[in-house]
Amino acid sequence: MKILLPTDGSKSSLNAAKYVAKMAKNSRSPVSVTLISVHDDVGLGHVKQFVASDVVDDYLREVSEKELKPAQKILDAARVKHSMAIKRGHIAEEIIKLANKEKVDMIVMGAKGRTSFVDMLIGSVAQRISSSAKQPVLLVK
Repeated sequence: MKILLPTDGSKSSLNAAKYVAKMAKNSRSPVSVTLISVHDDVGLGHVKQFVASDVVDDYLREVSEKELKPAQKILDAARVKHSMAIKRGHIAEEIIKLANKEKVDMIVMGAKGRTSFVDMLIGSVAQRISSSAKQPVLLVK
């Protein structure tokens, strides 16, 4: 079974990682997980005028690695085979794009992660993925 596990470092996304670790432990078939961190860099448009592009790239990569580390530790402790992906762009679209490319069987993610004013207006990333993904989406609190 191939699982995509989006993480943003939130408590909810770490609960999703714990759920996947438990699910893998109880599974009779091998489970592989792809951890993904996605950052929408649209908000950095103004900063990009004053800071070199590679500095912004390095910053976003460092933030993503920091967010992935706790979920990675959970999967390592449970001895779950996993890989990592770091993407930039529209968060829901990038997650769905990777899910389709990797032909994952399921997306497991926190029901609520980092929130913003925009999410309150147009709906959460989890809602957008649940309504658009071809794969089953399991939301964990």
